Amino acid sequence: MHHNQLIKTGLILLLCWSCGQSNQSESTESVEKYPTIGSVERLDPAINDIVSQDAKVEILAEGFLWSEGPVWVEELNSLLYSDVPANTVYKWNESDGNQVYLKPSGHTGIEPSSTTGGANGLALDLNGDLLLCQHGDRRLARIKKEQLSIENPEFISVINRFEDKRFNSPNDLAVASNGDIYFTDPPYGLQKQDDDSLKELTYNGVYKLAIDGTLTLLTDDLTRPNGIALSPDEQTLYVANSDSERAIWMAYDLSESGVENGRVFFDATDKVATLEGLPDGLKVNKDGIIFATGPGGVYVFDPSGKHLGTILTELASANCALSDDEKTLYMTTHKYLTRIKL
Repeated sequence: MHHNQLIKTGLILLLCWSCGQSNQSESTESVEKYPTIGSVERLDPAINDIVSQDAKVEILAEGFLWSEGPVWVEELNSLLYSDVPANTVYKWNESDGNQVYLKPSGHTGIEPSSTTGGANGLALDLNGDLLLCQHGDRRLARIKKEQLSIENPEFISVINRFEDKRFNSPNDLAVASNGDIYFTDPPYGLQKQDDDSLKELTYNGVYKLAIDGTLTLLTDDLTRPNGIALSPDEQTLYVANSDSERAIWMAYDLSESGVENGRVFFDATDKVATLEGLPDGLKVNKDGIIFATGPGGVYVFDPSGKHLGTILTELASANCALSDDEKTLYMTTHKYLTRIKL
């Protein structure tokens, strides 16, 4: 081979090696951009159609006291979620990372409260307004859609009493396609919970706030009603009970008068002793698959209540949220914000 050809060939080989190293570096960086934890327990082959075999639980942000209440907000192209004890709502997206979005988020001192807990569950109403379950202020509040992008937006009270008695601490909520709001009201925002002197209601209720403003107590039978969600046809209401002695998810048929045919959808009480977490927040996708945080991580159920598997998150997970295209599940996992691709 001619000397010039040797030089030319050497340059080409060097460029090819360099290009390969660059691609390898980019590939590695993409894979390792976020640390991972946990695994996926696969109890039924059907879960492989929901969570792919190579899916990883990625840690997107960390350092929280108790992360909660995630919701994807297309208006902001971001996930909003709460750190309840820190009285803060955070905003996360891929390009900007994690930022403080609201502080205070749910304890502003307008109501007597024995803790300083902020917002818990978050949701969007039909207008795109942000709804917040505020522990400290013991109410449902909203931020108007047009204020979502400004600093220090205004909280507007939606409702704070039932039969002229203050709520305990509204915890989580679900919005129906007609605008009705279903929400739970356990005593977690009160320091002594059921024994707190500020508790005005003698029970912990599940409520429906109709679009016309009518408030209905659906049930007061659960000791710790917490996460809440609707089936895709809105004929079934799912409610988590975060009680270590009765760690269950309930299903109710919805009727014009309220709920009926209450039944245990799944019982995880036997798992509480060995696994971190309790039945807490949950979401339902368009196919009726339920993602429910519970002992050990996020349970995946089919609509019949069959346990298909669990996204094992190592730490207690409080809540979860689907992206708009339902290809990502975001999870608030104690001190972490995590996600897994679906």
